[in-house]
Amino acid sequence: MRKISLAIFLALGLIAAACGSDGVTATGDASGCDTLPLKTAGQLTVATGEPAFLPWVGDDNPEGGDGFEAALVYALAAEMDVANVVWTRTGFDAAIAPGSKDYDFNIQQFSITEEREQVVDFSDGYYQVEQAIIGASDSAAASAASVDDLKELNLGAAIGTTSLDYIEENIQPDNDAAVFDDNVAAKSAFDAGQVDGIVFDLPTAYYITAVEITDASILGVLPREGSPEELGMLFEDGSPLVPCVNEALANLHNDGTIESLEDEWLNSGGSIPTLSN
Repeated sequence: MRKISLAIFLALGLIAAACGSDGVTATGDASGCDTLPLKTAGQLTVATGEPAFLPWVGDDNPEGGDGFEAALVYALAAEMDVANVVWTRTGFDAAIAPGSKDYDFNIQQFSITEEREQVVDFSDGYYQVEQAIIGASDSAAASAASVDDLKELNLGAAIGTTSLDYIEENIQPDNDAAVFDDNVAAKSAFDAGQVDGIVFDLPTAYYITAVEITDASILGVLPREGSPEELGMLFEDGSPLVPCVNEALANLHNDGTIESLEDEWLNSGGSIPTLSN
């Protein structure tokens, strides 16, 4: 993802499914959270990516509070009665590596996985991810109405992503998926007609089709399979702050704050079809 103005995203009509709901219960025992176990007393230190982009962070400026994740952090801080939020930056791979962290938590679209949970801790999920397929309006993928319709096509995804996992585990195409190191490589393959469709998570798909592969469009949202992929805030292993954040997160789910943030930054309506199984 690259920088894009809020106006573009509002015009795009994001349709990611809202995950806010009544009756969310926090995981863990928050009884010891009257005095928050922060890295620096009275200060919530939060890491994000370098750079960070909409719809998650506005204009690479998390301090501005624009974007879904940046706004969520400030809502969490208010819920936990922490007035001071300080941001730092990390690489994605460095964040998921084992060891101590110099921040309270890191938020940059980390999928919660069993493998990662062996070396770091996660909060409860704050967003459920949907996958989408992009392609040319006259491509073979454009007429697909179901996952089965994609099996004979040439598909691609970025290396190391849940989008690639989705292709391999759920679509199981006849031809091996093309694997891209970055979005530039994906665009080159698209321009050369080497792929019928490329799979991204839905917010990234909106960005890609608006800015990087503008000749493509979102052809469909792919059905969720099994347990939904969830994004969680990442903590160092054994962090005592996790149940405190989970309690605040549950409150924000239950009072409608998270749903409102999703509506503002991720769910502005739209008419993109969802493919059937």
